[in-house]
Amino acid sequence: MLANANMMDPWTQTIGLLGTPSRLMAVAEGATLTRLKTRNADEPIGASVTLIDRPTPSTATIAWRDSTRGCFGDQVWRMARARMEGFCAMSGQAIRPGDAVYKPNPRPTPVNGDAMILASVLRDADVL
Repeated sequence: MLANANMMDPWTQTIGLLGTPSRLMAVAEGATLTRLKTRNADEPIGASVTLIDRPTPSTATIAWRDSTRGCFGDQVWRMARARMEGFCAMSGQAIRPGDAVYKPNPRPTPVNGDAMILASVLRDADVL
């Protein structure tokens, strides 16, 4: 029993890791780290974003899966102009105010309502 006295309990270690996102981000490599960024540079999203359909030229049906913001199997996104800086949820590229983007339908406001996808990235994406 004394040999295990200095070992950290796995549950305690897991809880400690959940409370420190900077440790988790440090594991990511440079290119991956940029793709994980959202509008807030300290907030990793790690979402899986997939284009399902393009019903009209100004709308897209997106499958959004994220452990912190939920899962949307067929969320409608609409073309808009970015009002603030951010990062593309599909490519990680920087978004500047005025860029053509797609955003989730604002009513009712979804938990991922601040997410954006660059129109150029969505235009080049393959439909599932």
